[in-house]
Amino acid sequence: MSKLAQLREIRNVKAKEANDINNKYAADVRMPEADATRMDAVLAEVEAIDVDIAREQRRAQLAAEDPKAQHEALLNAATKDPAKQTDESKALRAFMAGGISNMAEADRQRMLARQTPDIRNAMSTTTTTEGGFTVATEYQKSLEIAMKAYGGMRQVASGIRTASGASMNFPATDPTAEEGEIVGQNGPVSGLDTTFTNFSMDVWKYSSKKIALPFELVQDSFIDIEAYIQGLLAMRLGRIQNRHFTVGTGSGQPNGIVTAAASGKVGTTGQTLTVIYDDLVDLEHSVDPAYRSMPGVGYMMADSSVKVLRKIKDSQGRPIFVPGYEANAMINGGAPDRLMGRPIYINQHMAAMAANAKSILFGQLSKYIIRDVMDLTLFRMTDSAFTLNGQIGFVAFMRAGGNLIDAGGAVKYYANSAT
Repeated sequence: MSKLAQLREIRNVKAKEANDINNKYAADVRMPEADATRMDAVLAEVEAIDVDIAREQRRAQLAAEDPKAQHEALLNAATKDPAKQTDESKALRAFMAGGISNMAEADRQRMLARQTPDIRNAMSTTTTTEGGFTVATEYQKSLEIAMKAYGGMRQVASGIRTASGASMNFPATDPTAEEGEIVGQNGPVSGLDTTFTNFSMDVWKYSSKKIALPFELVQDSFIDIEAYIQGLLAMRLGRIQNRHFTVGTGSGQPNGIVTAAASGKVGTTGQTLTVIYDDLVDLEHSVDPAYRSMPGVGYMMADSSVKVLRKIKDSQGRPIFVPGYEANAMINGGAPDRLMGRPIYINQHMAAMAANAKSILFGQLSKYIIRDVMDLTLFRMTDSAFTLNGQIGFVAFMRAGGNLIDAGGAVKYYANSAT
């Protein structure tokens, strides 16, 4: 077991203890001094462990940011016993090494005849002279999981997949101020028209930027090129899409959830780098109860903002932050970190706390919709620019868009005070 895994295991034990203590008392009951003291001690231990985890993650991140180390890590992760490689993986590797003509005759004929579902889903039937490849559905799901690791938007957003990239319209209306009336016997009724609005969602073509692989790597039978390419594409496409889905301007790029959200609370004077309990209460209640009772409601913020919130307590002396006891709770079950009883979603593209910064989101985050057009597409390039360097080039494209489809203020943001 790695050091990071050991630290997370210890954290899980301590976090579960904190949850058990917290759950012994109702929200309106003040925690006894003995349990409050123990809770503070456990939370201090969790915080110390988190410091160690952050240090270990930072060490791994620095190693990953080094191009050579990152390259080697991906190669190591992609190394696989040839005997364990699937037929689809072998067909893909053959295609990458020499195009369709390099594939086994049976695979090529089945692909062209569209008789093998896995090959049919994987290989494009409109291949150019340089070769083309449309990623299988299973491959796309793997990439989506990897994208979540770079932010958080795909973790909370609703997703749809369309067959074309035509502009999509979402009709909407806000009838919350409309009421009926009492009328007298034989009296006429009043007229009241309702108003409709429209949300639109376009898609943009995202590029992974080109990748050059040496012939030796492509030809090495111990390297699973499919996994190697998948890792590179996930890092590049995942980062830029999560940034746009979070803070995109909506002009020439998706409309980010922070950009689309309305103001819920501006911090009390003096809270340029912090937030107080009362402001969080105001933020929650800026969202109508109709939304607060729906699935997908929670907080979203950067990890640095979570650090600020960890020691805030409510009027009963109870911590408003309760650590989860599963490192990847939202994937494997368990309890996620919670703020005032609501789940917290970490998104590193959210602004850190600063003057006027929109640092915290709250509400029905699933109202944000991410739209993917068909599947990710990978192109193989063997022109002279690559060949003379002993390389094969690859580039991936993915068409996607996103917008907060919300007519009634389902998501609000907290902005730190300007002074």
